[in-house]
Order: sequence, then structure tokens, then C-alpha cells
Amino acid sequence: MATTEHPPPGRLRSWMLEGLSDMGKGHPHQAAPDTEAAPEHKGQRWYRVMCLTGVDYFSTLGYQPGIAALAAGLLSPVATIVLVIVTLAGALPVYRRVAEESPHGEGSIAMLERLLSFWKGKLFVLTLLGFAATDFLITITLSAADASTHLVENPHLTSTLHDRQMVITLVLVALLGAVFLKGFLEAIGVAVALVVVYLGLNVVVVAVGLWHVVTEGHVVTDWADALTAEHGNVFAMIGVSLLVFPKLALGLSGFETGVAVMPHVQGDPDDTAENPKGRIRDTKKLLTTAALIMSVFLIATSFITTVLIPEKEFESGGQANGRALAYLSHEYLGNAFGTVYDVSTIAILWFAGASAMAGLLNLMPRYLPRYGMAPHWARAVRPMVIVFTLVAFLVTWIFDADVDAQGGAYATGVLVLMSSAAIAVTIAARRARQRGWTVGFAVVSAVLLYVTVVNVIERPDGVKIGACFIAGIILVSLLSRLARAFELRVTSVTLDSMAERFIRDMASRKIRFIANEPDQRDKAEYRDKIEQIRQDNDIPGEDFVFVEVTVVDPSEFESGLTVRGEVLHNRYRVLTLESSSISNALAALLLHTRDSTGCIPHIYFEWTEGNPFANFLRFFLFGQGEVAPVTREVLREAEPDRDRRPRVHTG
Repeated sequence: MATTEHPPPGRLRSWMLEGLSDMGKGHPHQAAPDTEAAPEHKGQRWYRVMCLTGVDYFSTLGYQPGIAALAAGLLSPVATIVLVIVTLAGALPVYRRVAEESPHGEGSIAMLERLLSFWKGKLFVLTLLGFAATDFLITITLSAADASTHLVENPHLTSTLHDRQMVITLVLVALLGAVFLKGFLEAIGVAVALVVVYLGLNVVVVAVGLWHVVTEGHVVTDWADALTAEHGNVFAMIGVSLLVFPKLALGLSGFETGVAVMPHVQGDPDDTAENPKGRIRDTKKLLTTAALIMSVFLIATSFITTVLIPEKEFESGGQANGRALAYLSHEYLGNAFGTVYDVSTIAILWFAGASAMAGLLNLMPRYLPRYGMAPHWARAVRPMVIVFTLVAFLVTWIFDADVDAQGGAYATGVLVLMSSAAIAVTIAARRARQRGWTVGFAVVSAVLLYVTVVNVIERPDGVKIGACFIAGIILVSLLSRLARAFELRVTSVTLDSMAERFIRDMASRKIRFIANEPDQRDKAEYRDKIEQIRQDNDIPGEDFVFVEVTVVDPSEFESGLTVRGEVLHNRYRVLTLESSSISNALAALLLHTRDSTGCIPHIYFEWTEGNPFANFLRFFLFGQGEVAPVTREVLREAEPDRDRRPRVHTG
């Protein structure tokens, strides 16, 4: 709620804070001081938004066949089929349900947030946001690093760009940030072009590879004989495939960003915020189509790369290491086509960070500002783009733009979020009494938890990096909430008819409120309170209105305020309020009363007993504590003009 006149923002500030709602639609608290929220864009068709999440998902073709060959060897095609089964029978149904349960892009985090309340819920969400930040930020840095690897290893450029991978990676990250500073719609346009070209080139490479497999029939026979000699029978192959499956988990990426960018799916004209059925339907199309396209490519590419590329070329230093399909394009289609394929791969790997950036810009502003754990400008797109780009620079520098070094952190972030999504939909199905879906989702949850645990055991660096992100988010969040402790948190004030009548009646005289902590609410309580206030402040009469605030969830930061009036014991007028903080609720009521009546209201307190520091901690954590001085401080920050500030009296 605005209480004072602010000078018009400068051009740079206006540009930086333009479009506060672009990435965070669907949340009731979108406005920030000194700015006007840009009109909500109408969204894009689902297949265009699919390309935005697809630059992350489809770009894994640049390195997934090589990773599968290193992890599973000759068994790569079989292990990839296991991955596809988990994708279509597990991850896809889970995220289709997430899209249905959380249609505004919050994803499984919002579903799990509803299960917990107070500070434990906030800390749980911050932990999941830490893993989400790990997933999305490592997506940006890892993809840019892999793009620079393809660029450096191109036969025409390797001599010129040798030892320049760090610089190239930083430039690619900076260019990605520049695209989002320009505007979100431009990012979707770039993504569509990149996905269409990249998938088209991959169709050519796969078709040529399959042609060589057919015409060189011995390669399939040789592969089958070697596979049988190594693993014996089909059951042994499946068992080994399950054991190596966690190493292939990067092929599951893309689902979390698929629901994170959900607010940008156009849906139907009659969609509402409460029931965006068109958006839900089209997001399910998006997820299903992307999963089917990727499944076909994963199986085909793992097969042709395994049977056509010598095993030694997949190893570190080999020509197919991290670029198996690029190797085939150069080998069978010539260096000219191979260079075109390299350029396309570099471009989509670079822009894979776009879906991650979109996910971050959609996810973080939904939680941190609402918790009071980020400044107001954190709801705007451009400042957050700059923050995330700088963090990506730091991560790139720490890991020296090494793709392998970031793989563990990336897989950990992806798997933790997917496991949380599976658990969330299991709980949702159970609450809906859908026994079949509950059992099915529980099985998927068990599989994903197994994969997560195995991945953590094999690559503990991922958890360490995730823990750093979690610790950083919690520390910054608590410091931000501390810095905003005395900020006016009430977004709106609504009075019922009786409350309006009380204030209108007092406006003809002097408006006097008494802050009262409700106890028995009997006649003696109110009579004694009035007598105490009269003696402490040496004022006559009984023309007071009591104000009683009940603290609901003190961990919440912003909320609307509803004021109800009642007459108790046929004599005492009482206003009752519910809020996360007593002081903020009282300050908001006083300012609203001043603005609606044109009179300066007075409020009377008694001092709270106890240590001031302990009382401040009670206010910070539980919304209570030393109410009088905190109310005065909130009023001082909200209204710098002392003459217009409501009066606070304490006796």
C-alpha cells in the first residue's frame, strides 16, 4: 500500500524495473514501489515454448551419446532404452501431474510448500530452491562450457582457439544474459530457430548413420557378438543397464524447466488464474511431445554411435569424446557439413541456458520477495538477469569451464528436483484417493530416489555444490529479511461495514486506538485497559476503539489485511485483525485510517516487559515482541513526513 509520494524514477531505473510481471505471473504480489507493472503478455503457442525448454532438453544430444558410451560401453543402446522407459513411464506422467496441480509455474516446490507451514516450510522451500539454483545455473555454465568445447575442437579452429575455452565460455554466458536483457519474447524466437535447425541436422546425421549401419551389416553383427560375449544373456544386460542408469540421468533434464516456463504457454482465451485449463492441456502436449522426440533421438543416436564409432574415440582425448554426433557428421558427411553441424550444436548448447534462465526468473521471484528474503527489485526481470549472469561467471571461473567437473552438480540438482516432484504428486494422488496413481507414482519416486542416492554416492561433489547454493540462499535470504524487518508489509487493507462505521464516527473527534493483546475478552479486561491507558497518558474520557491482532503465520512476509469490527459487552468497540506481524498490521491500519479520513490517528500502548534484544528476536521470528517501538519504526519508514505520521503513545 502506498503511503507517500515518490519522485519519478530515472530512465535507467525505469528500464531495469520494466516488466515486473513478465516472469512471475499468477502471484498476487507483483507490484513494487516506484514502478508500474507492465501489462501481462499473452503468451506463446505451446510448441514455441517447447522450443525454449527444448534447447535444454534437446541439446543433451550434443553429449549424451558420448556419456552413455563411456558409462555403458557396448551396452549403451540397451541402457538408453532403460532411460527412455523411465522417461516415458515415470518422469513424463509425474510432470504432467505437476502441470495440473501447479499451473502457474511454481512446480513441485509449491506443491510441497503447502504441506508445511511456518519457518520449517520456508526453510524446506529454500533448500529446494538451492537445488533448483544448482540445476539451472549449472545448466547455463555447463552448456556454455560444452559449446566452447565443440568450438575449440572443430578441426578448422582448434589451432586458433586452443586454451581459450574459459574466455569463450564467459562470452557465451554474457551473450545469453544480453538476450534476456533485451526481452523474453526475443529469447523464444531464438529458441525456435535453433531447435528447428538443430533437430533437422540431427535427422540428417541419424539417417546417414542408419544407412551406413544397414549397408555395413557386419557392424551390427560385430556389436551383437561382442555384447553377448561380454554380458551373456538379456537379463544380465538389463541388470547392468540398471546399475549404470544413474550415469545417464542427464538425459532426463528438461522436465523441470518445462513446468517452470508454463506461465508463457498461451492456453485458451477463457482461461482464468484459478482454472487455466487450456494452459494445462497445452503444457501436457509440450511435455509429451518433447519427451517423445527426445526418446526417438536418444535410442537412434546411442545405437549408431555405439556401432559406428571405435570405442577408443569416446575416451578422454578421443575425437568423439563429448561430441559423438559431431564426429559422425564430419566422418560421413564431410567437414563442410560437419562444421555447419558444429555451429548448430554450439548455438543450441549455448542457448540451452535460456530455458534455465527462464526457469530461474520464473521461480525465484515467486518465493524470495514474498518471504521478505529478497529486495523488491528481485521481482523485475532485468536486475535478476544481471545477478544470475554474475553468479554464472563465478561458477564458470571456479570450475575452470570444465564440463566433466560440473556434471555431478548438474545431475544432483536434476535428480533432487525430479524426486521431489515424484513425491509431491504421490501425496497429491493419495489425497485425491486415487489408489492406482498413488502406487504408480510411489514406484517412480522409489526409482528416482535410488538414482539420486547412487549419483550422490558416486559423485558427492554435486551435493557439496548444492549445499553451497543452499547455504548462500539461506544466508542472503535471512540477511535480506533482517534488512527489511521494519518495512510496511501489508499490501492492502479492507474494512468491513462495522469497522468503517467505528472509524467514520471517531473522525469527527479525535481518533484514538488502544492496542490490546486479547486474553479472556471479558468486560473487566477492557474496563481495566481503558483505566490503565487513561492513567498512563493522563487523558480523560472513554472514546477509544480497541485493536486486537492475532498472529497467524509469522514466517509470511507480505499479505493483505482484513479488519472486522464488533461491539463487546454492549459497550466496547473492538477491531480484530489477523496478520503475520502485530506491529505491521497496526501501522497499516493507522496509515489507512489517516488516508481515508484525513485525520491523524493516535494509538496507545503499554510497554512490554523483557530484554529488548530478546523482544526483537520474537518480532523477527514470531511477529510479536516489543510492539510499540516497532510500530513506531514501521510508521517512520513508511511515512518520512513527521507531521503526517500517526501518533504512537506508550505508557
